Amino acid sequence: MTQAHILQEEIDSRRGGYRALLAEFWASFSENRGAVYGLFFFICIVLIAIFANFIAPHEPTEQFREAFLQPPFWQAGGDLRFPLGTDAVGRDLLSRLIFGARFSLFIGCIVVSVSLIIGVFLGLCAGYFRGKIDIVIMRVMDIVLAFPSLLLALVLVSVLGPSLINAMIAIAIVQQPHYVRLTRAAVMGEMTKDYVTAARVVGVRMLRLMFITVLPNCMGPLIVQAALSFSSAVLDAAALGFLGMGAQPPTPEWGTMLAEAREFILRAWWVVTFPGLAILLTVLAINLMGDGLRDALDPKLKRS
Repeated sequence: MTQAHILQEEIDSRRGGYRALLAEFWASFSENRGAVYGLFFFICIVLIAIFANFIAPHEPTEQFREAFLQPPFWQAGGDLRFPLGTDAVGRDLLSRLIFGARFSLFIGCIVVSVSLIIGVFLGLCAGYFRGKIDIVIMRVMDIVLAFPSLLLALVLVSVLGPSLINAMIAIAIVQQPHYVRLTRAAVMGEMTKDYVTAARVVGVRMLRLMFITVLPNCMGPLIVQAALSFSSAVLDAAALGFLGMGAQPPTPEWGTMLAEAREFILRAWWVVTFPGLAILLTVLAINLMGDGLRDALDPKLKRS
């Protein structure tokens, strides 16, 4: 048998192994009906965000002077041009909700990516080197955790200045300690195992041992934490937007939309209800997905 055939057989066996792992993961994940529903809803939100320019009936900042606070189409005075009604300056609510999905997903992706990369690096260093490095990193994380998360984010945005970018930076800093502590605990557990000892004996270099040998075995709980942090990022960004410290008008961000609608709660219920429902359903779907990921990635928590 030629070397090419041997290489092809090895590639095929690896593909089969990956497919088996994926099938096992989906079988465990799909046992949780709520997680499956959350996944499908989240996929719908992602598609809506991607194709917002084609789905939305109007531009999110377009104003219709003849349609201030127009009710939804099924109420008296409603108009099919604005299925969910309009806001106080005549902008289509449905279009703003659709484009708002894009901002919310963008916030979640950036915050989780930044928090995950920096948090995993710091946690890996703390768990691997221990000693003074571990003490310094963990005491800084303890100081960050000592503050209420939303209050700390508000302080940071106040210092940096109200904007969507600064809000994302503040939320990423607030979420940092959770990744650091989780990575540190996972790395400390892995460092005592035989495969790490064997890798050290054969002379595996430090960086390869940290990032190639140890880190992949710690990713299960980190993936679950990332999914749950995604929903927290969306909620925190909406809270900062509601308080006027996040995305600034006329940005169609769901929290900012709620802030603009506060004074119309009693006479125009739709301008508050629909952005609130969008936040509620999106966060609920992501949390249900996180629950399913936890069951699928942690053998101890898999459903019987």
